[in-house]
Amino acid sequence: MIDVALASCTTLPEPDPDEAPLLDALRERGVRAEVLAWDDPSARFSRARLTVLRATWNYHCAPAAFTRWVRQVATETALVNAPEVVLWNMHKRYLLELSERGVPVLPTELVPMGSATSLSELCAARGLAELVIKPAVSAGSRQTRRFRAGELAAAQAHLESITAAEDALVQPYVAEVERRGERSLVWIDGEITHALRKAPRFDGQGEGITAAPDISAAERDLAQRAVEAVGKPLFYARVDMVTASSGPVLMELELIEPSLYFEASPRALARFADGVLARLSALPA
Repeated sequence: MIDVALASCTTLPEPDPDEAPLLDALRERGVRAEVLAWDDPSARFSRARLTVLRATWNYHCAPAAFTRWVRQVATETALVNAPEVVLWNMHKRYLLELSERGVPVLPTELVPMGSATSLSELCAARGLAELVIKPAVSAGSRQTRRFRAGELAAAQAHLESITAAEDALVQPYVAEVERRGERSLVWIDGEITHALRKAPRFDGQGEGITAAPDISAAERDLAQRAVEAVGKPLFYARVDMVTASSGPVLMELELIEPSLYFEASPRALARFADGVLARLSALPA
């Protein structure tokens, strides 16, 4: 038996810088922790009292299989974030739900698989010029592309290539992201611990991250509202936002396997490790 399984995947699409410091922090607290891959049939998560989702970064490639795994592993071990939260967060229709609950969200149009949506009509109705189109189940900017004014034909082709097999999202491109960047606020166990500035990232591009110590009151308020609007207990979250003309708006609320950038905040690492230990202590012996 082990205390904690950190759920990863058999082949990481990119290195996980959070893994080593988290393992060290847990072991310093006397926690027996191992990294197990969700997509490894031989991985026995039932050996762990607690499973923490950390780097299941290929789940979007096999969402049905991941859904089955989440439901199964939740019967064998305590899972955080909770299975109902994970399954809800997999499909980005959650953005529409959070908007309905009063959270300021980047305007988002959900285009169902197989639908014959005309982008020219949509852009005219919504007053859109530059667009971002992405799959509704995605990670790592898979098939996320920006289209400028005058590229409507290419945008339509990309949308149709996605909706031939799955749902898609259409969102406006917010130019402010080029100056201020996308902001990622990390929330751990009831507290915003730190923030990062992320450069715009599209399909095939690497990730550019810098620290963002200047968290505004409006950004903090949005992060807290987004977390509270989930309506379920959370252990961790990453709140990705951008500043529009109206103020900060939510781009994504990452509740499954977000990088938490522990290297940028030793306090966040300690809070996460302490939270794992507290959850272990609350489990039946």
